[in-house]
Amino acid sequence: MYNIRELDVYNMSLDFSNLIWEICIKWEPFAKNTIAYQLVRSTDSISANIAEGFGRFHYKENLKFCFYARGSLEETQGWLRKAYKRKLISSDKREKIESFLSIFPQKFNTYINKIKQYKNQDSE
Repeated sequence: MYNIRELDVYNMSLDFSNLIWEICIKWEPFAKNTIAYQLVRSTDSISANIAEGFGRFHYKENLKFCFYARGSLEETQGWLRKAYKRKLISSDKREKIESFLSIFPQKFNTYINKIKQYKNQDSE
């Protein structure tokens, strides 16, 4: 695979960040300045780090950026917990978010494990 746009985990994370953007852009200024800014930043960082790692063409560096993306996913979930508690996200949008979060981590871990396999095969 030579094109990032063919990578499912990248496309999923990009779609997810666009969903978060659509939600946050409608918030009142205080919520935007306190939570939305951080939530969008952390969500955008998931796909950005996947893309950067993909573009490095070295397994070890790709893994490093995947781990950054995984950290951004955890940060995103922390901001989402705050947004849910503060009733900033509607139930229909929350369902879409939770649907992504129920699928993406497993797919992303599978991708990371594939990179590890290629790295180990390359070093043999």
